[in-house]
Formats: sequence, structure tokens, C-alpha cells
Amino acid sequence: MTDHAAVTESQGLRTLVTDWSTDQETFKKVHWGKAMMWIFLLSDTFIFSCFLTSYMTVRSSTTMPWPNPSEVFSLNIAGHHIPMILIAIMTFILISSSGTMALAVNYGYRRDRVRTALLMGATALFGVTFVSMQAFEWTKLILEGVRPWGNPWGAPQFGSCFFMITGFHGMHVSIGVIYLTTIATKVFRGHYEKKGNYEVVEIAGLYWHFVDLVWVFIFAFFYLW
Repeated sequence: MTDHAAVTESQGLRTLVTDWSTDQETFKKVHWGKAMMWIFLLSDTFIFSCFLTSYMTVRSSTTMPWPNPSEVFSLNIAGHHIPMILIAIMTFILISSSGTMALAVNYGYRRDRVRTALLMGATALFGVTFVSMQAFEWTKLILEGVRPWGNPWGAPQFGSCFFMITGFHGMHVSIGVIYLTTIATKVFRGHYEKKGNYEVVEIAGLYWHFVDLVWVFIFAFFYLW
């Protein structure tokens, strides 16, 4: 019985590996690539949840005053002090990128190669703009004295929370830009036209929408609280 069970288990493992490696729909009409992306996004959700939970715990327990986001994340434009203007623009850019990505997926399933590639390129461009503005934001705060171990406005934990959370999200956006640019290039060249399957565009869209959704939580907990 033991030998028979071992043989059965070995055959089951070989079948599983074969299913995943031969590009079959492993989970009842769910493409293996989409399933793997959902698994990755689930694990990433846990990581971001830990970061945001730790941030809320640190902020609630600190005995020193927490910097006022309206003051810290403000810009002087034409002599006017405008709070949160940069963050508002960054948020608008990411929300807009979700729209262009959704349109790219729609045209992908219509097999409109050119529009799909252009919309994915526009989404990637929005991502580059977001990361560039985030780099400006980092530079501004560093010049004002913010460090991972302290800041000039109160609780020293502010710096480490800010750089860790926004930096980790910015890394995801940067990876997404490279990912979308690669897929858009292959779409434009007709790579998926030959295969007759544009599902990879939807898979890329899942990643991008996740990155946008995470920013909504970061915006709410870090910049509005």
C-alpha cells in the first residue's frame, strides 16, 4: 500500500508539472499566467498590508507630534502656498493610467494591435511621469532634511515610513513600466497576433490596476491622515 501511494503521489506531481509547463488552463478555464499573477498579487497584498499596518501602529503609538502632511507635501507656486498639489496630480495620473490600461485590454480582445500597443504605451508614459514626480518629491524632502532616521518636523519614524512605503510602491510602478513597455512592443510587432491570444495584455492589466489600487490606500493612510 505504501509503494502504491508513493507511485500515485509521484504521478500526480508529474501531471501537475506537465499542466503548468505546457501552458494549459490549469484552474478550470483560468489561464496559468493569470492564475500565477493572482497568486503574486495576493502575496504582494500581504506585504503592503504589513507595511501600512506597521505605519498606522507607529503613528498611533509615537509620543512625538507627527508632521502635518498638508505642510510637508506642499509646494510654493507663483508665490502661493499650495498644500498636497503634487500628490493630487500624481494620484490623478495613476487613475488616468488605469483608464488607458482598461482600454488597452478592451482593444486587445478586439485584436486591434495598433490601438492596444498605443494605449499600453500611454499607460507606461503615465507611469514614468508618476515615478518622475515621486523622485522630485523625494529630492525636495531630502533637501529639507528628511532622513530614514529623522526629520525636522517631529516624530523621527516619519522618514523611515515615508521612504519605505512610497519607495516600495515606486519600485512596483517602475517594474510595471518596463513590463508594459515590453508587452506593448511585442503587441505592436504582431507577436500575439500570430498566437491569436491577447490574454497577456489582461494579465499585465491586472498588475497595473493592483499598483493603482495600492496607491489609493497609501494616499488615504499616509497623505490624508
